[in-house]
Amino acid sequence: MVRHNDAALRVALIGYGLAGRVFHGSLVRATPGLTVTGIVVRDYGRRAQAALDFPQAQLLARADDVWARREDFDLVVVATPPDSHAQLAREAIDAGLPLVVEKPLATNADDARQLIERAAAAQVLLVPFHNRRWDSDQLTLRKLLGEGTLGDVYRYESRFERWRPHPNPSAWRETQASEGGGVLLDLGVHLVDQALSHFGPVISVFGEVEARRGGADDDVFMALHHTSGTRSHLWAGSLSAAPGPRLRVLGSSAAYVVEQLDGQEAALRDGADPTQTDFGAEPPARWGRLVRGDEAEAETVPSEPGRWRDFYPAVEHALRTGEPPPVRGSEAVAVLEVLDAARRGAEGAGCVAMDTAASGGGGAGWPSPDR
Repeated sequence: MVRHNDAALRVALIGYGLAGRVFHGSLVRATPGLTVTGIVVRDYGRRAQAALDFPQAQLLARADDVWARREDFDLVVVATPPDSHAQLAREAIDAGLPLVVEKPLATNADDARQLIERAAAAQVLLVPFHNRRWDSDQLTLRKLLGEGTLGDVYRYESRFERWRPHPNPSAWRETQASEGGGVLLDLGVHLVDQALSHFGPVISVFGEVEARRGGADDDVFMALHHTSGTRSHLWAGSLSAAPGPRLRVLGSSAAYVVEQLDGQEAALRDGADPTQTDFGAEPPARWGRLVRGDEAEAETVPSEPGRWRDFYPAVEHALRTGEPPPVRGSEAVAVLEVLDAARRGAEGAGCVAMDTAASGGGGAGWPSPDR
């Protein structure tokens, strides 16, 4: 369904926790052509915050209120815990409302695949929120790969490691595996999506998934063998007292190493305005480096600015033109197939062979963040 008029597209935001308020709310507000006109939020404190942040928006008690007023909205953003994503997405599709869904699209690949089929049959736009394709380090790596600076990449190492030895009992993402909590469905989505977007689909997956603090999984390792020949080693965890580098990419001509995590999340948490020209820019002290065997001769690489703020303008463009969205649903399915395989492997299946024809997506066939 294409929106042809020039009026701002009206957005209903479902959920106003960290994801809804800090990420989606901030990025939608920064997008010309989109305006938040409805927010589904129950918690009293969050309702008060939503009223301050978006005084023009109507505060709603339930998602059903959005479906009942479907003619009042042009886009729905689902920013609730993962176990509710599939059901809310189905309801939005049945209401004929285009939608963005916070990652993961669903808690498993089968549910995600059914959503994609349902949306296609209803001709409803569905866009997974895989925003970390627009991280500074990923955009810089994409540039280096395009220039051939690294040569043939044979190993890609990527980490989201933290030191949180004591879980927060009030944080569902750390304690409630039943709600889709845990690092596999949180940080693991980004790790796998980034790897697939650079190096294509995979032949096999090996996984280790542990819940060392009790509750949801908090220590994950995945080894991916891509059809391109590259091998990806991916870590996500809350028990890394000595975190490794954010990225280490080894090629036949050089290695690219980035020590620290992209700063956009921290900036948004601190209240930064995504419309500021320097939003997403990394200071030189945080730039990565090219290494050719001798760290003493490493070459600093200026980091491309991170561009999370490009996601919603691309969604708005897709709604108005019918062109492909910034992230396709099939790509979210491919990511979840890898995560499902990693979990099966960790449960005793060992190294899991993948059906690359079924999973689809990957590599140059995926939309570039630069498009």
